[in-house]
Amino acid sequence: MKIRYTIVVLLLAVAFSCKNETKHKNQQISQTNEITVSDSLQLMLNKGKKWRVNPETQGGVEKMQSIITAFKKEPSKNYIALGKKLSKQTSYIIQNCNMVGPSHDQLHVVLVPMLDAIGNLKEAENSAKGAKALLKLEGLIQDYFNHFEL
Repeated sequence: MKIRYTIVVLLLAVAFSCKNETKHKNQQISQTNEITVSDSLQLMLNKGKKWRVNPETQGGVEKMQSIITAFKKEPSKNYIALGKKLSKQTSYIIQNCNMVGPSHDQLHVVLVPMLDAIGNLKEAENSAKGAKALLKLEGLIQDYFNHFEL
């Protein structure tokens, strides 16, 4: 229950903090190199190219990756503490969001599952659950870098 509440709060923060202005109805998005991130949403490239993101988003995800790299070198694996550190980075990304349009929508396709994986890390009851959540998050971060650039 706690994780669902956290996810709902974070999703509301994402929805209201981003300057999501009116979208053009005739937006053309190529579906080349398509992957599925969740059952109903698809992450795709922008006509074969990576989507552009703002510097804060790119920096935030790069910082998440460096936090994970440092964590993996530590002998002790405190997944809950890792989740809290990563949560600060996602908060930074959300608070500094100024993206609009299709690139913003595509960012949400990968960011929402990241928030879920981080929530699972913060509530990992054992190292097996923590490792599973971390593996999922690492895949999502790789998806981000495969589809977005500064």
